Amino acid sequence: MRTLPGEIDGVTVRSEPGTRSVVVPSGRVHCESSAATVSEELRGQPGVVSAHADAKQHTVEVSYLADLVTVEQIAQWAETGSPRPGVAAVHPMSHTGTDLGPDMGTPHRASATRVATDADDGSAASAEADREYRSLMRRWWFAAAVGAPTMVLSYPWLIPGLRDWFPRGSDQLRGLWAVMGVFAFAVLAYSGSQFFTGAARALRARQANMHTLIALGTGVAWVYSTIAVIAPQIFPEESMSDVYYDVTVVVTALVVLGLALEVKARGRSSEAIRKLVGLQARTARVVRDGVEVDVPVGDVVVGDEIVVRPGEKIPVDGQVRTGSSAVDESMITGESMPVIKGRGDEVIGATLNTTGAFRMQATKVGADTALAQIVRLVQDAQASKVPIQRVVDVVSGYFTPAVMILSILGFVAWYDLGPSPALAYAIIVAVTTLIIACPCALGMATPMSLTTGVGKGAEHGILIRSGDALQVTSRLDTVVLDKTGTVTWGRPALTDIVPAGGWDGDELLELAASVDAVSEHPLATAIVAGARDRGLALTEAVDFEAVPGHGVRAKVGTRSVLVGNERLLAREGITIGDLATTWQRLADDGKTPMFVAVDGFLAGLVAVADTVKDGSVAAIAHLKAAGLQVAMLTGDNQRTADAIARLVGVDRVLAEVLPQDKADEIRKLQLEGRKVGMVGDGINDAPALTQADVGFAIGTGTDVAIEAADVTLISGSLEGVVTAVAISKATMRNVRQNLGGAFGYNVLGLPIALGLLYPLFGILLSPLLAAAAMSLSSLTVISNANRLRNWKPKDGSR
Repeated sequence: MRTLPGEIDGVTVRSEPGTRSVVVPSGRVHCESSAATVSEELRGQPGVVSAHADAKQHTVEVSYLADLVTVEQIAQWAETGSPRPGVAAVHPMSHTGTDLGPDMGTPHRASATRVATDADDGSAASAEADREYRSLMRRWWFAAAVGAPTMVLSYPWLIPGLRDWFPRGSDQLRGLWAVMGVFAFAVLAYSGSQFFTGAARALRARQANMHTLIALGTGVAWVYSTIAVIAPQIFPEESMSDVYYDVTVVVTALVVLGLALEVKARGRSSEAIRKLVGLQARTARVVRDGVEVDVPVGDVVVGDEIVVRPGEKIPVDGQVRTGSSAVDESMITGESMPVIKGRGDEVIGATLNTTGAFRMQATKVGADTALAQIVRLVQDAQASKVPIQRVVDVVSGYFTPAVMILSILGFVAWYDLGPSPALAYAIIVAVTTLIIACPCALGMATPMSLTTGVGKGAEHGILIRSGDALQVTSRLDTVVLDKTGTVTWGRPALTDIVPAGGWDGDELLELAASVDAVSEHPLATAIVAGARDRGLALTEAVDFEAVPGHGVRAKVGTRSVLVGNERLLAREGITIGDLATTWQRLADDGKTPMFVAVDGFLAGLVAVADTVKDGSVAAIAHLKAAGLQVAMLTGDNQRTADAIARLVGVDRVLAEVLPQDKADEIRKLQLEGRKVGMVGDGINDAPALTQADVGFAIGTGTDVAIEAADVTLISGSLEGVVTAVAISKATMRNVRQNLGGAFGYNVLGLPIALGLLYPLFGILLSPLLAAAAMSLSSLTVISNANRLRNWKPKDGSR
């Protein structure tokens, strides 16, 4: 997609023609309900195409028309709700990608943690969370300090030693309560200010949220108490003029404490992002003018020659030029075994060089590195929603207004039908109903689990693109595997050497490889590579001749050597004899056998095949054990496909399928009522990956396949599919637990708050207990979501 560069406050902005996207911080976004309010408010502004607030990161992603609105205006609206001088820090971004800062891991993007720069070393997001936590704790300490004496002095006639000083109905008591009212107001103004400002913004947006409920509950209690202090004579009974400043102060303290603990717990759910960003190297040893110099990794440019020593992190993506080493790629791919890298091999930035030293050429830096792209994909997925969340959003939209209506109905019922003092009981019921309801628990139930689950996937080398993909993956019943490059390595390798006529195996291979060294055919290349792997010395061949459709011939020293099929030998009058049976067996196994003849006599045969990847057999067995049907899709002939299928344990084979027909085969399976996952790596797999309910791309495959997929397996191993399915099931199970708990809490809590237990058991819930229960419900959701952080693959799920 074409992008247009620009500059805002020194930061590059990329955009689509006519529209741009920007991510701005918003201190107004504290929870899912306030996120909905801010999003709706921004969507109503002129020039704004769409807006999505992220409660986890306290940011808002806005798509806008650049000719109608400026970034400065958007930042002001997001932060304050109205334009004013002074603009908050803005994170411009591409509509389709990520703008990275000077380091390769500094994305400024939608709904994402602000990631590492040289200044913050990857800790900006956690530092912001720490600041928010400390701010909330200061507010809590103030409310708690006021709340303790307020609870005692609200009912002094119940406490020996105080009842004589402050008898009920006395002027001394009224004076004490007046002082308490001032302190209670200070608590509302300082500790609870966010509830009232949030409620006001929601009102302007014609919405209601958690802030509305808390502000109404504590505000009504304070206003009622203040009227009781100033004009007690208007109440018909003395007991009705009691004050509820303790409700105002303690409820505020409990809710603020709950928010502080939420911030602390929520920070842990984004730990995967911080771990990924923390992987990057800080400096690189670059060769400049023949001299090795250490430079910040942000100064590395494509084409730079970089020296990497043992024990150092590879700074950026590149290609080895000289030297070799074993590289630990586990932090990116999830594979524990080091990978040997030599001249011409690709290396990934942020991986660890273990044993040797080498020089590499930088090929990808900044936003283009594998690490930066992984961070972006994880952030995109964490900012998305699972389909079930859309239902929750609809319910939450009606939840708060419904609670307000219930509160009013409860007040009326208790005032008309309740025991004396009816007004006091009615106030208690109304306030308790407002406070106990917790839309935030509903709002956080899925995002918290999704964030943790996607992050856990990234830790195991699995990049899940969206919440949709995660939910559908958990419901798959069929997995279709492309053969070449997915089940197999996708490149031919020497598999068999069968000497005949008294020839030695090494001699046979040496002669065949010497002839094939002149050829560029992939099968010839495999034979040559097999000989060199065995340390055989090849002899230069002369008089080389390729016989189309048959094979090759050449002279090696004084010997005339043929390498080819049975038709080439028949043409030369050479009999195959007993090797015909061996040839047929190898062919039935999906291999390509080739005869070798020397000086007119059969010397044996060699066979080449696309070999099965390590772990494919085990992965397919684990998929079948999980109840999934596994099929293999390939353009190869039926015999080769059947041979590979037998080897790896696949029961259903779709062979001789043209690239353009692969999507049709997936569609046929879907018409059978199946939820189909497709695993592939090539350009010709892209349509099938798109057609499937979930597309899995092998990370070692083409960019086209990866772009078309919903899930990317960085390691290239099929075990990643097993792990992806297991993670998605664990995450969705966690989501259902959270939603069940959140809905159950509100379904049980609201009737109790309305006093339905009072006629039966004489139980009427206190607003203080309601506030504690409301905070506890949110913390329960967060704690349950964070249990996913301890998830580990079982045997067969990695």
